[in-house]
This record gives sequence, C-alpha cells and structure tokens, in this order.
Amino acid sequence: MNKLLKLTIGLSASILIILPAFAGDMSKRFDPKAEHMGQNAPSFNSLIGVWQVEKDSTNAVYAVDGSKWVQGELSTHARDNATVLSGEKGPEFLKNIGAYKVYPLSIYRKPKNFENGNLSVSFKTISGKEDQAAGIAFNIRETGEYLAVRANALENNLILFSFTNGKRFPLLEIENVPTAPQKWHTLKLVIKGHRIESYVDDKKYLDYALQASVRGRIGLWSKSDSHVLFKSFIVQSK
Repeated sequence: MNKLLKLTIGLSASILIILPAFAGDMSKRFDPKAEHMGQNAPSFNSLIGVWQVEKDSTNAVYAVDGSKWVQGELSTHARDNATVLSGEKGPEFLKNIGAYKVYPLSIYRKPKNFENGNLSVSFKTISGKEDQAAGIAFNIRETGEYLAVRANALENNLILFSFTNGKRFPLLEIENVPTAPQKWHTLKLVIKGHRIESYVDDKKYLDYALQASVRGRIGLWSKSDSHVLFKSFIVQSK
C-alpha cells in the first residue's frame, strides 16, 4: 500500500499530508496564511540559503531567494533547525551539512528516512546570474552526505550529484533538458532501492544505479544566487 504525502503551497490552498492508518503514522495539514509571508514554511527546516514563503501572483509559494544569498552563510535559525531535525546531534549534523554552503538546502521534516517511492515538485526559476537551479535532495545522512538531482534553466541540463567528504561529485549529466525561466516545470524523482530515475515535465531523462540503496531525509535544493519558486511538493513512499 502506498503512503501519499501531498504538499501544495498556495495562498488559498493548503499543504496537505495524507497518510493511511498504519501504526505510528499520523495525518497533518498545514495551511499557509498571510503571516507566513517572509518566513520559512513550517513544514521545512532550512539550513543553507534564504528560504521563505513568497507570493506568486495571488498564490503563496516556498522560495529560495538567491538575491539575498551570501556565500558561506547558514540560514537564519540554522542551528535551531538542525536541533529540530537531529536532536542532540544537531550541531554535528549542521557542521557536516555546512561543508556545502554554496548549495542552499531546506529539509522536509518528515519522513526521517525515505527509502522507496516518488518525489516531485513544481518549480519556476525567477533569476540568478551564476545559476538558476532547482533540485530535490535525498538520502540526506547525519554525516552530511547526500544526493541531489537538479535542473538548471541557464544550462538546460539535468544532473545527479553526490555530496561526499565536503565535495560535490557529478554522477550523471543529461544534456538538452529545457527548463525555460519564468515558467512552471515539474521535477520528479523515482527511487527503487538503489535505482534512480528522474523526469522533467513528465519526460524521463535520467536512469542511474547507485552502489547502495537510498535511506535518509529529503528536501529542496538550489545553488548560489538562484531565485526559485517551489510548489506542489509530493512525497509518495512505497
């Protein structure tokens, strides 16, 4: 049976998480309101970069604002956010993640360990001279290691990255993946044990076999001065 978590960010819509009645599961519902504007979305804990709820026309969206980004700086309340995610191990977790300060990262609070299923998010890039990157981070470990798949409107490519030992390593790069700026696109990730598939606007571009199965936290990712809007973050675990 599937576990469906649907997060829709809209001023009049809601962020809705629906879980079946398994032991230990609970249903949550988050409604973004006007007072969330300019603040971090309550369902996320940002660690790197400036993340906040913004307006897109009449709707509210979750955004990483690269125009306010300063390389080397953690997010506001990053230490508190790390403690929420990892408890007494929070300082060590933040130190490990902090090795990748060029890459804004906001972690979804639940589930703590995502293994198999689908992750997808709608995104629209607004600006960025160096980058206009939108990505999904996954397999996030307390050691600071994680994986990310990202699209870039300036480069028209899709890349699967590994973040290990304080460095970023490209595992697979796919060229000719158009994601025009100022337009909404969908990035989807399918995880089947150690196998990774990724889709942009419902078209499959990436298929890769990892050396080990996925198990860790998930979140939204970007790079440097990218200003990107996100909505409709869907997590379906199998």
